[in-house]
Amino acid sequence: MSDEKLPQEENEEKIPTTETVSEIENKIEKDKEVLETEEKTTESSSSSESAVEEVSTEETSENNSVEETIVEEKKLVNESSKEDASQVKASEDEEGEDEDEVASSEDEEDEEEHEEKAQKDYSSLSEKELVAELDKLLKTKKIQELKHDVEEIRSEFNSKFNEELEHKKEEFLAEGGNIIDFHYTTPLKKEFNSLYFDYKEKRNSYYKNLKKDLQANIDKRWELIEELKGLLSAEENINTTYNHFKEIQEKWHMAGAIPRDKYNTVWNTYHHHVENFYDFLHLNREFRDLDFKHNLDSKLKIITRAEELGQETDINKAFRELQMLHKMWKEDIGPVAKEYRDEVWDKFSEATKVIHDKRQEQLAEMEKDFEANYEKKKQLVEEIKKAAEDTKPSHQGWQNAIKKVQELRDAFFNTGRVPRANNKEIWKAFKDATGNFNHQKNSFYKNQKKEQYTNLEQKRELIKIAEENKDSEDFEATTALMKKIQDNWKNIGHVPRKDSDKIWKRFKKACNHYFDRLHAQKNEANKEEMVHFEAKQEMLEKLSSFELSGDHKVDVKAIKEKITAWKEIGRVPYNKRNIEQKFNKTLDGLFSKLDLGKKETELIKFDNKLNTLVNREDDRKLQNEHFFISKKIDETKDEIRQLENNLGFFHHVDENNPLVKEVHKNIERHKEQLEVWKAKLSKIKEVRED
Repeated sequence: MSDEKLPQEENEEKIPTTETVSEIENKIEKDKEVLETEEKTTESSSSSESAVEEVSTEETSENNSVEETIVEEKKLVNESSKEDASQVKASEDEEGEDEDEVASSEDEEDEEEHEEKAQKDYSSLSEKELVAELDKLLKTKKIQELKHDVEEIRSEFNSKFNEELEHKKEEFLAEGGNIIDFHYTTPLKKEFNSLYFDYKEKRNSYYKNLKKDLQANIDKRWELIEELKGLLSAEENINTTYNHFKEIQEKWHMAGAIPRDKYNTVWNTYHHHVENFYDFLHLNREFRDLDFKHNLDSKLKIITRAEELGQETDINKAFRELQMLHKMWKEDIGPVAKEYRDEVWDKFSEATKVIHDKRQEQLAEMEKDFEANYEKKKQLVEEIKKAAEDTKPSHQGWQNAIKKVQELRDAFFNTGRVPRANNKEIWKAFKDATGNFNHQKNSFYKNQKKEQYTNLEQKRELIKIAEENKDSEDFEATTALMKKIQDNWKNIGHVPRKDSDKIWKRFKKACNHYFDRLHAQKNEANKEEMVHFEAKQEMLEKLSSFELSGDHKVDVKAIKEKITAWKEIGRVPYNKRNIEQKFNKTLDGLFSKLDLGKKETELIKFDNKLNTLVNREDDRKLQNEHFFISKKIDETKDEIRQLENNLGFFHHVDENNPLVKEVHKNIERHKEQLEVWKAKLSKIKEVRED
């Protein structure tokens, strides 16, 4: 092959000699946008593998075949055909390997990032939340990006629905149903199936269209090759022919992706005819040399930019731009003269190596962090396992465990990336641990539901008893029975939430019906108590507007007369007893306005309190009050003795000493209080003896 032919790893389009470094940078930025678009398409396509169960085998196979043929421009490797292998120089092989290394590094980085983003735990979501999440994904993301998430959602939804299905099946069979007649579904299940069907339809449509596009692109490229071959026999001016060649190159760049398995054949054929065209240009050496000069200027500008990137502090940014430079070098710029070919490539390789070395150092440092993250995530997984093992078999125990595991899950996702080699391993361990926790949790609550249905039957029995006895005329026997079943109701435990309110209302209604009848009967039997109530109500209204005269002796006498009159009225019905509290509250308001001694006020209030307890016939509270007062007397005596003993330490101190005076003051205060407690004790003894 002639030395002037286009090398296998270099491409066609030349950059005009008038371009500056700034213009080269602008071109780089444009190429970045193009490559980013291609990357998104590539990632989306590579992640969208067929997993639709209901799709026919033929459709699934066709979709997978299309996925495998998606061409990633940044991954294309310019391998020569066996027939042309002898024509590729060693320096050209070196260039191809270096570019492959750049592309390979980029691919690995993209794959890691994609895997990291794809990891999302849906196990904590309810069926309703899973349906909403699937609906949201279908509306907001590209169909080719959804496979991982959709399958995770589908797995979790089916797991939860199957548990529910098994429970319903058990209930159906327990009630005597025939398994042949069993059928169960829910509106959520129908909605999920509908969304999943939409996903499959859109996905199939996407890959069918993609296959058509790939075929159209390869047809277009073959047409360009035929057009390129025709240039050699064109009867036209060499300048016109060269411009025609440039147009073919431009169309080639815009032709789009083609099936992967056809790429090498098409690309090598194209290069073969490009080389033939350069052989043809050899007939016009001046024109060819001008073209070589243009290409040399462009490659020198790329080398200059690559060397500048070696000083860039942002290694990732420099590496991404280096990828653009390699793409331009390979695909956009034609060959240079033979005497410069090795030299310019060596300079470009040297600049590339500087950035590669820096990036490898950065990756080595990052790998240390990744290892630390890996260890942290392993520990978090172990804690999730331990949470499942140590959870107490109670509702509160599981609620605490759920909260703890949620915190561990959040910590897992916030920890950061792990080494790529451990990524799938740690993700599987995490999924297994959380899945096991959820399984044990669901098993617990499944058993709880069984207990709740048992409780439900017990409470229905109590409802039956209450309803059968609500109209009983044997109030003495039935009242004890109703109180007993109320106590039993409290001790039975929880029932299914959907039945809780309904059965409680029935039970409450039956009990209230009976006790309303009981109170009505008592009210009828104690009409006198209703008269007492009305009299006290009238007296309370008058007492509320009672005005003090200002003479506390007169006022005290008047208040005591009111208390005596209140006592003489007598008891009120049980359900009206709160009037006593209103009376006491009114008295407290009047006492607060009186200028009485502390002891007198305390005893008057105490008399009223005793009166209330006596009227209620509450012996238990009288007994408690008696015990309380006796205890306070003993405590007060002990305080006085302690203070008097303390005075013994101050026998040599002047009586006017502030500390001594304070002790004497406390002794007097406790003695006064002791007299009040003794007076109260005398009064309560009198009441209890009566």
